[in-house]
Amino acid sequence: MAYEPRLKAAYKKEIISSLKDKFQYKSIMQVPKLMKICINQGVGAAVSDKKLIDNAIEELTMITGQRAVATKSKKDISNFKLRKNVPVGVRVTLRDNHMYEFLDRLISVALPRIRDFKGINDKGFDGRGNYTLGVTEQIIFPEIDIDKINKITGMDITFVTNAGTDKEALELLKEFGLPFKNQNNN
Repeated sequence: MAYEPRLKAAYKKEIISSLKDKFQYKSIMQVPKLMKICINQGVGAAVSDKKLIDNAIEELTMITGQRAVATKSKKDISNFKLRKNVPVGVRVTLRDNHMYEFLDRLISVALPRIRDFKGINDKGFDGRGNYTLGVTEQIIFPEIDIDKINKITGMDITFVTNAGTDKEALELLKEFGLPFKNQNNN
């Protein structure tokens, strides 16, 4: 039997039936699902120091388990001393097993390591069922060795779902175990 990540199995066994009952879907094909996770890391200082991009690619590759690629600037901006096609960030897109493995590590290991963590904000939805979470330090991931870090940077993690509304996507992500803040304590 092929290996199946824990959250993928939980989605098939529990989350589909739970969401189907909650939203009164007629078919399990209507139940929203997580399509991909996109992770972006902007490295603005890379304009002057090219090594920062290589370090960011290496770190994001360690964190996600999938090779990261550099993103390049689209146009010249003289105020930032920026030229067109200069690497200014790093990104990686996770799908299927890599996506579920990363989500599992994010929920069970990385988020609890954030100092004074009280839950993630539920205001990061875009109106189409996608959620973006900002992480301020990459050192919350256990794959990163703090002694080898020369600059602490943040990243944006976007959860892309096929949900029709933000409410459905919020319930889907809650079912996966993302620790959202309680509505009463805002």
